[in-house]
Amino acid sequence: MHRSEVTVDLGAVRRNARTLLRVLEGAQLWAVVKANAYGHGAIDVAGALMDEGAGALCVATVAEGLELRTEFGLARILVMGPTSSSREVAEAREAKLELAVWEDEIPEGVRVHLKLDTGMGRWGLAELPKPPAELVGLMTHLATADSDPAFAEEQVKRFRQATEPYADLMRHAANSAAALRLPSARFDAARCGIALYGLSPFGEDPAADGLEPALSWRSYLAQVKRLEAGASTGYGRRFEAERPTWIGIVPVGYADGFRRDLTGTEVRVGGEPRRVIGTVSMDAFAVELEHEEPVGAPVTILGQGVLAEDQARAAGTINYELVCRVGSDPRRARRTVVDA
Repeated sequence: MHRSEVTVDLGAVRRNARTLLRVLEGAQLWAVVKANAYGHGAIDVAGALMDEGAGALCVATVAEGLELRTEFGLARILVMGPTSSSREVAEAREAKLELAVWEDEIPEGVRVHLKLDTGMGRWGLAELPKPPAELVGLMTHLATADSDPAFAEEQVKRFRQATEPYADLMRHAANSAAALRLPSARFDAARCGIALYGLSPFGEDPAADGLEPALSWRSYLAQVKRLEAGASTGYGRRFEAERPTWIGIVPVGYADGFRRDLTGTEVRVGGEPRRVIGTVSMDAFAVELEHEEPVGAPVTILGQGVLAEDQARAAGTINYELVCRVGSDPRRARRTVVDA
């Protein structure tokens, strides 16, 4: 038996893509599959999304783009992060990758997207230079589409004004949050990531925007034991039983991506919510049980009603980080892909 199993449902990814295509009302859907598709598997996810009509695949590095190029010879692939050397530029040129650029020096022989900084305060030009011959797109990045729509609208206004003379070029600004709730940001394409995986960019229940989580993570009770009053479990004795208490030990820990600060969150044991107690260790965590459960009882860590958004809120982080951390090293977990 594997310690845990990570399942990616490409059917859910497809349905999320269709939801986004509907709300985009004609703008292209550009699929952000960087960081191994937020832990979901870039090759598998990209194939499903290309089938659903994604206009481009977006990654953070040239290396990520090259991996996709070997599988998708004709796909439009945009590298959104910096290129660190002339060698990387040459590799991008050879592989016909497109590059986001925000420096005065524009690489030759590569299709580029000039990036404007309209308020993110990160990568981006303060103003547009004379467009180079290889220019195929203009882009910006929204800082607060998920939290401050007024500032996002101001960024959209700045971007629209700066790029209006070049409206014949592909313009793209929207991320998942803007695609879902900020129509003015949609322009010609939206670069969507988190929503494709059925996760809420707003930290809410994803069902509120018609999204369906694509990743589930399951394990089992490897040991079940009764703690007497005053007994404890885990490092630091962070949980001491106030009364006789049944606990279960799950063979998953922070080395697998289940963070130490997820103590106090809920998982499901046999379909019922149960509280994570004590200190999450490298290879295990404990859950408080209502009664004795059989060894081997299934534990749902994510999926089937256990939302990454709820766990992220408890841990003081975001759902993006949690799913990116979920490990699928075959020496510790089994990864399964379904297309239901």
